[in-house]
Order: sequence, then structure tokens, then C-alpha cells
Amino acid sequence: MPRWICLMAVPLAVISCSGRGSDNLVAQRIARFETGLVAFTSVEGLFQAGPVKSEDPKTLAERMGRYHTPGVSLAVIKDFKTEWAKAYGVLRAGGARPVATDSCFEAASTSKFVTAAIVLHFVEKGFLSLDEDINAYLKSWKLPDSDLTRRQKVTLRLLLTHQAGLPATNFPQKDGAGDPTLVQVLRGESPALNKPAVVEYIPGTKWQYSNIGYVVIQQILEDAIGTPFSEIARQTVFKPLGMKTSTFVYPLDEKLRAREAWPHDSAGILREPGMCPTALAHGGLMTTPSDLALFGAELMRAYNGRSHRLLSKEMARRMFTKVLDLDPAVMGGLPVGEGLGVFLYGEGDNLLFLHPGGNSPGMNCWLLGCPRTGDGAAIMTNGADGEVLALEIISALNRTR
Repeated sequence: MPRWICLMAVPLAVISCSGRGSDNLVAQRIARFETGLVAFTSVEGLFQAGPVKSEDPKTLAERMGRYHTPGVSLAVIKDFKTEWAKAYGVLRAGGARPVATDSCFEAASTSKFVTAAIVLHFVEKGFLSLDEDINAYLKSWKLPDSDLTRRQKVTLRLLLTHQAGLPATNFPQKDGAGDPTLVQVLRGESPALNKPAVVEYIPGTKWQYSNIGYVVIQQILEDAIGTPFSEIARQTVFKPLGMKTSTFVYPLDEKLRAREAWPHDSAGILREPGMCPTALAHGGLMTTPSDLALFGAELMRAYNGRSHRLLSKEMARRMFTKVLDLDPAVMGGLPVGEGLGVFLYGEGDNLLFLHPGGNSPGMNCWLLGCPRTGDGAAIMTNGADGEVLALEIISALNRTR
């Protein structure tokens, strides 16, 4: 019997409700959300408000079963603050430990959004430039020179926007050989089995999503600041914003390990986490939706000139300014653009920032928000098909806001 079926014997667990969750209107919206999910068929109408049009709305518990996703945690941002946060299901299929709002999930590629904010923070402080040749900052390793880089140098701006010409690669490693160092990952040397960080086309001429481009950013930050990336993130983002359950250190310490959500494949089978403990900036963040909501709300406040703890108003607006339009196929048909380390949809008062993330073998994350209004959400799941479930959750939240 598939292990995901064990989940159905565990009642859908509402573990925590925080912020203004005791308010009757908020409680009513939560109830409508939990019973008003509809099957996701396309991106059309994903952000469209209004009542459920389906004659057969489903509960969140039913959709979690449909997508073999044992656990879900989410936080909703309203008017630049966390309005409510709740958690559902279990950390591991077949287990009894429920997901709580302080359970740790893998942020996957949503980590890049945090990394980008760190870069822009240090650009604003004068430690880095968006348009300098990155080899001016690198000490532990240098990006290999070639005819391509002689025609156009690689810069932080190009790395942040996936235009540096670097390969699209994940980070497999040789079994039983230990973890690769960061430099071994960048060189593609054993025990790392990924493609090396070598430019494949003229920088600036093509958009190609690149995980290893953000690993290069990690090395730039470590060499330029002289501090491990995990500590840079803690000092720059997590501590100032009160993100108490966020870290780029993996494996987790004993306290957080007890609250770690584990991945499940598309059949709902429990799998071992596939986190790399050295290459971090592209997808190594461990966090909670509540902490991500603090991060998203902070950037929206900065965008409106209401805070400057992380970025100034001017820098936040640069971050959320479209650099180029992307092929709609990149986001499943949604016509998005690329900002400085974040995807953008719409414009003006209807501008949305969004960054999904998905780590093999089965963890997913979404963070999105509307800078003008200060509304948004963070959703994290521990199932391979949780990405589609998250889209249904986003749609349901939008209809019941």
C-alpha cells in the first residue's frame, strides 16, 4: 500500500493560527479557503478574485490527498503584516508528528530571492557593484576566461537575472565520497558531478535559468565580505527581520532537525532530503512560511519607503523593476518578467513579485506579493506534486482575500 495513504488516517491538522487569526472575518476567510479549492488547469485566472466558479469545490485535505502531499504550511500577508499562518498534515508520511507553523521546510529556489536581496544590500553599502567584472571580487576561485567572456564580462547584474551564460545544472555528487567543497562544485570536480561554472554563450545575449550562477554569487559574497554565506544571511536578513527559524546551515542542528519536513516523491513515498551542505545560495534555505512572510513584507515596506532595514526604497524599486520579458513557457504560460533576482507579473498598482522553488526529490515553495498593497503569501509543501497544490492554494487565497 502506498505510504501516502497513511496520511488519510491522520485528520487534517490545523496546528496554529497567529496574527489576527482570531478575528471573525479572518476566521471566515480561512474556512472558505480550506473548503474552496478547485482543480488547477491553467494559469489563466490564477490571480483573479471572485467566488469559486466550480460546482464541485474541494477541501484542502482532499487536494493534499490528490497530490500525495503529506504536509502544507502557509502564511498570508495583509497590509504589510502577517495576517494569519496555519499548518496542516504531517512532517513525514506514516508518522504522527504534525506540521506546525514553526516546522522547517526547504525553500528550494525561493532561496535565490533572499540571495538577491543580500547582494543588493551590499551593493547599496558600496561593497559590490552590479556592473563590475565578477573576477574583481573572486579570490578562492576565478570564472574561467574565454573568447565569450572577453566579448562581455560576467557581472552580478547578469548573474542575478540568469543572463551570465552559465549552464543550467543541478548538483549531483559521487556516492560515498563525502561532500564537495564550494570550489569543487564551481569547478565540477569530484565528488561534485555537476557541470562546471563555465560560460556557454556570450553573457547578456540569452536568458537561461542557472542554479550554478547563484553558487557563483555565493562565492563572490564570501570572498568580498570575508564571512561564510550562511553567516552573511543570518546577520543581514534573518536576525534584523526576526526570522528565527531560517538558516542556510545544513544539516540542521538538533533543535531544528526535530521540526524538519521531509520530502515525498510523486507517489507520496518518503524520501531522504537531497540538500547540498556547501552550495547554498541557489536553493539551500531552510525556513518557514511565517519567516518568508516577514521577508516579503519587509521588501514591500521598503518599496513604499516604510522601512530601510534591508533595502532602501530606491533599491527595492530597482529590484522590482522588470529587466526583460521571459517566454511565458518559463512559468507555465504566465507572462512574467525578470527583475533583479525575482520574477515579476503585471505592472503599476497590480505588480506582483513571485518566486517558486522546487527541490528534488519532493519539496516546494512559493513566495509572492503585491508591493503596492502589501498583500502576499508564502506556501511550502513536502510533496513532489505540491507545486500544483500550491497554485490551487494561491488561487483559493486570492478568491477569499
